[in-house]
Amino acid sequence: MTDRALIERLLAAPLDEVLAEARARRDARGPARMTYSPKVFIPLTRLCTDVCHYCTFATTPSQLEAPYLTPEQVLEIARAGEAAGCKEALLTLGDAPERRYGAARDWLAERGYARTIDYVRDCAELILNETGLLPHVNSGVLEEEDYLMLRPVSASVGLMLESISDRLCEKGEAHYGSPDKVPALRIASLEAAGRARVPMTSGILIGIGETPEERIESLIALRDIHRDHGHLQEVIVQNFCPKPGTKMAEAPEATECDFLRVVAAARIILDDEVSVQAPPNLNDERLIELIDAGIDDWGGISPVTLDHVNPEAPWPEVERLAAICARAGLPLVERLTIYPRYVATDDHSWLDPAIRPAVLRLADSEGLARDSRWSPGVADAAPGSPDKPLGVRFEGSARLELRHILSRAANGYELDVADIVALFGARGADAQAVIETADGLRADAMGDEVTYVVNRNINYTNICTHACSFCAFSKTSSKAGFRDKPYNLDLEEIADRAREAVARGGTEVCLQGGIHPSYTGDTYISILRAVKDACPDLHVHAFSPLEVTQGANTLGMTTRDYLACLRDEGLGSLPGTAAEILHDDIRAQICPDKLTTQEWLDVVRDAHLVGLPTTSTIMFGHLERPEHWAHHLIALRRLQGDTGGFTEFVPLPLVHMEAPMYKRGQSRKGPTWREAIMMHAVARIALFGEINSIQCSWVKLGVDGAAAALAAGCNDLGGVLMNESISRAAGASHGQELTVENLEDVAAMAGRRLRQRTTLYKDVTRPLESVG
Repeated sequence: MTDRALIERLLAAPLDEVLAEARARRDARGPARMTYSPKVFIPLTRLCTDVCHYCTFATTPSQLEAPYLTPEQVLEIARAGEAAGCKEALLTLGDAPERRYGAARDWLAERGYARTIDYVRDCAELILNETGLLPHVNSGVLEEEDYLMLRPVSASVGLMLESISDRLCEKGEAHYGSPDKVPALRIASLEAAGRARVPMTSGILIGIGETPEERIESLIALRDIHRDHGHLQEVIVQNFCPKPGTKMAEAPEATECDFLRVVAAARIILDDEVSVQAPPNLNDERLIELIDAGIDDWGGISPVTLDHVNPEAPWPEVERLAAICARAGLPLVERLTIYPRYVATDDHSWLDPAIRPAVLRLADSEGLARDSRWSPGVADAAPGSPDKPLGVRFEGSARLELRHILSRAANGYELDVADIVALFGARGADAQAVIETADGLRADAMGDEVTYVVNRNINYTNICTHACSFCAFSKTSSKAGFRDKPYNLDLEEIADRAREAVARGGTEVCLQGGIHPSYTGDTYISILRAVKDACPDLHVHAFSPLEVTQGANTLGMTTRDYLACLRDEGLGSLPGTAAEILHDDIRAQICPDKLTTQEWLDVVRDAHLVGLPTTSTIMFGHLERPEHWAHHLIALRRLQGDTGGFTEFVPLPLVHMEAPMYKRGQSRKGPTWREAIMMHAVARIALFGEINSIQCSWVKLGVDGAAAALAAGCNDLGGVLMNESISRAAGASHGQELTVENLEDVAAMAGRRLRQRTTLYKDVTRPLESVG
């Protein structure tokens, strides 16, 4: 369809048809959610070179105490926003006021600036460095070099097109006397932003004298700009509201029907990846109608500051807005000022390296905003509980599409990547359905008892030749200096620790360490013999697939033959660690010198084939995305279908505090609380019928977090972990050991009974004895 035909159709078709088409487009683009950005509004200056006839934001120097806010004032506002949970600092100002006002020029010159945009840049940097909020700059028409200057300090930039109509710049029209409102200038600036690879917000203003055709033509112009550069993250359709004291105070507003038609047209015209936004504070009486017109975003909403451009229109209460969205089947979700597709992507060109760490600190795996200040290993209480694992109980019914996915899983069918990604992305009532389904499948598979093992971790060395970017445990001469110094336990110390474990009622020791450069296959055999000689009946759960590979390679053996040798020496099972994320795109970034995905799977398969069970794990919350989680779970399910050798699945959320890649600004802060809970729940669903035991890590979630996970598909609390040191080295605050009484309390919080098990999920029949 030609653009002319499209314009004619959108203007002539019955409104209900246009709205229905827009809704269908919005719903098909998915996922089912509405977004908004919690922001603080910082009016850096109200001076402007333009004199738009509808604007009350711009004023004259005589009406202001000072032409600009000072850095101290800027920071005071930003810190108030940070304290209130904002993640965006919106810097709004008039276009280049120094071109119009001597007072602006003088103020800037006294502080060493020639242009407002240079001062804006420094204020954005101040906000970024002092608060961690992500600046979003609305500073009018800019050149390409200006956008390049802003990239390191501003996550996104905004410039409204407003209208493509040159007629509005003529005498008597809204933009007369406003040189920066010439459409060609604004289009050129938007294109310059695209060349600079800056994620942009733009939009149109409805009701300032433009014709219906010009409204649609403006949307088409924005569509074409985006198709050339891919940088428009959202388009705002804003309705003009007449304001007293302006030249357009008596001008009529666009009718509701006309406004909704343009909103719907925006969704139909723009590419699916571009969000359509309408300001909720200007449309409080028609929020439901806007949802029905196809929008998917509400823009920035501030809990701290008013809308300085529209001060007469207060922000809606987020709770009320969330309830309206939930009733529409579109849960309200926080986002960042930079949209998810520019964050959760392999294309890093949209984020300047200088601002990327700040974005990652606030982002979740989908590129949306983190849901709380919680991170794995922190001392803070978990946001969830057994009665509300996600932190809130969502009412309503899940969508039909999601119920179909859950039904297929419950009937034993393997889910595909898209299915699993949909489960991870579930919000609101959909997420509640995922949690409840997981809990039901847990009861079907494992009953209501919560199991645990009395074990001891013996990490015999923290010296490692590998450079995994997430690991704070391993040490070399270059890595030393965090919590621990390099060490290498001798065989007698390892044996003594095994005896101590048995004396304290332990039935298992878990043996793992770094890949020490002097270790050979014989070293691991010696460690195993030392433990078995000291404690013949003690179950030895030892040696990651990486260690097995190291041992086999040094002896010139196949991994299968070496595993058989270890089995014959008394090895009982292997920890399924070193899996991290079973997707080579991610492994190449976080552990490039480690096993590939296929190599890890092959070692574990060999273990199963020689009769050695293993656990399975995932280490998540750093660089990966839900699609990588899906591939990981599918790989485990398929291997289990072939061998049946996995005893359990253990999600291991990244503890970020001392992780090298986090300290370098290269990863997220571990999973969010929602992601941590959903990982356990989705794993239960995706692995149902193959891997029956889902374990949660109290070391990383805390005891209250573990209790919440027990209501989201988990059946096992792992071990008491005497001397757990890997999570502690990473910065975890939940201790190195729990008592059985502590674990009983955790189970009781979930209304369940605790039962001790062996490593292989058998009943414990008698105390063990040690030798020597």
